[in-house]
Amino acid sequence: MAKMNKLSLHPRQYQVFHSPKRFRVLVAGRRFGKTELALAELFRAASSTPDQLVWYVAPSEKLAKRIVWRRLKKITRRLWAHKPSEQDLAIHLLNGSAIVVKGGFHPDSLRGEGLDFVVLDEAADLKPDLWTYSLRPSLADRQGRALFIGTPKGRNHLFNYFELAQSHPDDWAAFQFSTEEGGIVTKSELESAGRAMDANIFRQEFQAQFTAIGSYRAYLSFDRELNIRETRFEPSQPLIWSLDFNIDPMCMLLMQRIGGDVFVLEEIAVRSHANTTEEACRIFVQRAAPYMQITGRTSGALEVHIYGDASGHQRRTAATATDWNLIRQFFAMHTGAIQISCRQATVNPRVRDRINCVNARLRNHFGQPQLFISPGCKELIRDLEEVCFTTDSTGAPTNELNKSDRHRTHLSDALGYYLSQAFPLRGTFHLPL
Repeated sequence: MAKMNKLSLHPRQYQVFHSPKRFRVLVAGRRFGKTELALAELFRAASSTPDQLVWYVAPSEKLAKRIVWRRLKKITRRLWAHKPSEQDLAIHLLNGSAIVVKGGFHPDSLRGEGLDFVVLDEAADLKPDLWTYSLRPSLADRQGRALFIGTPKGRNHLFNYFELAQSHPDDWAAFQFSTEEGGIVTKSELESAGRAMDANIFRQEFQAQFTAIGSYRAYLSFDRELNIRETRFEPSQPLIWSLDFNIDPMCMLLMQRIGGDVFVLEEIAVRSHANTTEEACRIFVQRAAPYMQITGRTSGALEVHIYGDASGHQRRTAATATDWNLIRQFFAMHTGAIQISCRQATVNPRVRDRINCVNARLRNHFGQPQLFISPGCKELIRDLEEVCFTTDSTGAPTNELNKSDRHRTHLSDALGYYLSQAFPLRGTFHLPL
């Protein structure tokens, strides 16, 4: 065990501690020793170099104080420049550095200051935009570093950070350890907990696995092993373009149907308050250019079947025409290269019925998948794993989707608009929650 100023790190913690990467993500089971590591990181960052500004951020100030404040004062006591501020939760050291304990409940309150190092603890419970809009910009001018620490909570933004770290090894490092690997909780205790807990919850809480746990998930039939597959364009078949008429983000899918199977080739998610239906059309033409070149060499114009939200009949992104009329007007100028057919419904299906159509295509009654999604459609995949129904005051599920995350539901809605028209269910039924 390595000693550091009243702190001791076990080998797995030390592996994270010694990583030279600028941004590190530690996903670990409960009682792994994440707090001990956070304290060691804060102490090192503030004491080893003068004039450093170091933050510890947890989901709320009350929680942050309860987790680290007392022990942080104890391990830094001999280095105090003066007595710590109980009001600001700030410790100033003799070398000019400062360690500040913060709550992340109000991300805007954390903007503005330049940081040298930050620990984001209980990262799965922090607000999704805290890193992107508040903390990451604060590290820019000082080339600051960050450590994310947490136990999974489904596949939320902590899962995103973990995937990002795996795909960008130059600046990032990802670590994943179970509770058992921490060496603090005995094997017999873990076995006892395993006998009393749901298998998925045990995998999440103690084995640090990103399970698909979610309250009342909408797309229960989605399975990465079955539904994710490399896809390619088939020039003999029409291209399917399905839209969710939404300004920010503007979401679209490019698909093809071959027999009873549907292949999602690409997703388009454009985040801008300046989005319009004409802009969606321009983006589509750009993304469809490779398909137009292929069909141009064989059969001529690219045949495109367009599906989408029926509300496009009424909703206007311009002052003079509905969304569907704007689409027709735009493609009237591209008749040589693209031949469109608008397949819009006059009314949207009920949310439950639309979701049942998607689930039925993901995996039918016999367990067979008939919907295949390109691995590059990461936002759609997230939708299928994370979108849930809302609950009422008693905790029972409603018939509405949880749209609290503005980035979620739009691509899966676009998928549902197409599937509910192409493969309508006969009669009504509901998959069990």
